[in-house]
Amino acid sequence: MKREKKLKKPVASYIVLTNIIFWPLFCLVGAISMLGFPAWVFDVMFCISSWSSTIAFAALFKKIYPGQRFIPFVKDKFKHKLKFSVILTVSMIQVFIFLMILFLVSNNSEVDSIFTISSWGMLIYFFFKSFLAGPLGEELGWRGFAQIELQKKHSPLKASIIIGFWWGLWHLPIWFTTGFVGIDLIKYILFFMIAIISIKIVMTAFYNLNQNLIIPIIIHQFFNFFIGIINGKLIDLIMYNAIFYFVTAVVIIIINPKKVLYGNR
Repeated sequence: MKREKKLKKPVASYIVLTNIIFWPLFCLVGAISMLGFPAWVFDVMFCISSWSSTIAFAALFKKIYPGQRFIPFVKDKFKHKLKFSVILTVSMIQVFIFLMILFLVSNNSEVDSIFTISSWGMLIYFFFKSFLAGPLGEELGWRGFAQIELQKKHSPLKASIIIGFWWGLWHLPIWFTTGFVGIDLIKYILFFMIAIISIKIVMTAFYNLNQNLIIPIIIHQFFNFFIGIINGKLIDLIMYNAIFYFVTAVVIIIINPKKVLYGNR
């Protein structure tokens, strides 16, 4: 049997392929929206497009890890027992950030409600839609593979910045659906990238402490869910998140042991 040839640059190949898959899928999402399809069709296609990173990783898996099987690899990412202290800490950090942003928005808001959702049913629906359209579809490729691979050559901190940058850039098509132009679009992109890279550093710190993919999935879910239920100006919400997560990342860099952010795995 001919042995599968291993990719020389697996992370770069993954980043290229996930973009190749994501862009046309997201264009299809845009077409569905413009053609007036039902909201549930839009939501389903949006969720599918967010899974492009997992699809790309699965497609490349045999060339990245010859001789290994995909399903056991995925299971291995969840095998370590979750640490209550880690889950509690990340939850408290993100709830605190949410409450701070809620306070800032409520003081500057001119609308009747500071929440975008008015019923428990819609809140539950949005929670699961956010879960399927982001954390569940993205974390295996970006965190479970790309981050870990780069940590073999670089410090977790450097790997986080690299992956955070490319992960942020992967969202490029979404930037042009915001309606922002000119200086507002530049500000949005800048704050978006700061927020993404900062939260990536936070993810890495806590993932390396627990070694279970549930941790970055929780962090990702809270980030998307909280920003989606606050009724504020999008550019302000992104700016507040960028500031708070950047401060959190800096604090983590200062107080965490070297093995978490500086030493190679």
